[in-house]
Amino acid sequence: MKRILVNSFVIAMLAALLVTGAALAQDKYPSKPVSGIVPASAGGSTDLMSRALEKVWPKYSPQPLVVVNKPGGAGVVATEFVVRSKPDGYTLYLGYGSGHDIVMPHLQKMPYDPYKDLIPIARVSVHSVVVVTGAKSEFNSLPGMIAWAKKENKPITTSVSMKAGAQDITITAIAKAAGVNIVTVPFAGGADAVTALAGGHVMLGAGHPSEVAPHIKAGRFKPLAIALPERDPSMPDIPTLKEQGINVSTWGSVKGVGAPAGTPKEVVEYLEATLRKICEDPEFKKTMADLNQPVMYLNGADFAKFLQEAHADYGKLIKDLNITIQ
Repeated sequence: MKRILVNSFVIAMLAALLVTGAALAQDKYPSKPVSGIVPASAGGSTDLMSRALEKVWPKYSPQPLVVVNKPGGAGVVATEFVVRSKPDGYTLYLGYGSGHDIVMPHLQKMPYDPYKDLIPIARVSVHSVVVVTGAKSEFNSLPGMIAWAKKENKPITTSVSMKAGAQDITITAIAKAAGVNIVTVPFAGGADAVTALAGGHVMLGAGHPSEVAPHIKAGRFKPLAIALPERDPSMPDIPTLKEQGINVSTWGSVKGVGAPAGTPKEVVEYLEATLRKICEDPEFKKTMADLNQPVMYLNGADFAKFLQEAHADYGKLIKDLNITIQ
């Protein structure tokens, strides 16, 4: 009887160890595809960057990254979806640091805290804001268009990717600094905003290099200005706003990756290391260069500091220019 009891105990322990081992093996991250949520429509700069990540991701992870576009609410819909998701590393926010993260909180109450409810994993890129006009426009410079608006006392209509985003704030800052009326028309993403300008529905447009460069090369757009402190190395022939006497410069649009607060440390570290490898990958670098998107990797800790600095700087710009949401 004693021998039977001992044998039964050993068998039970072995069974328990086998089940535990199988569960641990099954639960090892990542054990299923990872969803990357993009807060804009397909074809915009964030989407293009995300597709580049998606393509190279399988080289460095056993499970794929699947890009999911969730436009709406000026980016808030997608970000809130990520914030409310299970913090297990399987739902990521692609484009962390966009306007609704570092700009919009200065202008309106948000349904979440973009700094407390999200964990910065890595910065991938920073996209400048390029101001353009249609090829058939009578204006060849932004000062020329501004002079016309003042003389004729007429508004300048402009397409932007979303309300209160980096492009919208840049255009609003130009209007304030130049003393003219510029009416921004927000869309569901950069691709839609660019399409509106290409169709002649607005006088002016603001987009990121990957969104406007193909149209500039095809002769559909005329570039007017870059809204950075210095010229963008991906488009070095375009002068800055300050070079043209318009005292405005911005951080551009930050593009990083985030996860819901509460995501396990080991998962965050895995994702951070994976993104570092991707940002060092020659194929990824070439794709990003072809998109006119500079690779500007920062690890999670440095990215968090960068976000806070950019957020504070946009807050000062908004306060100094008395910018509000109409």
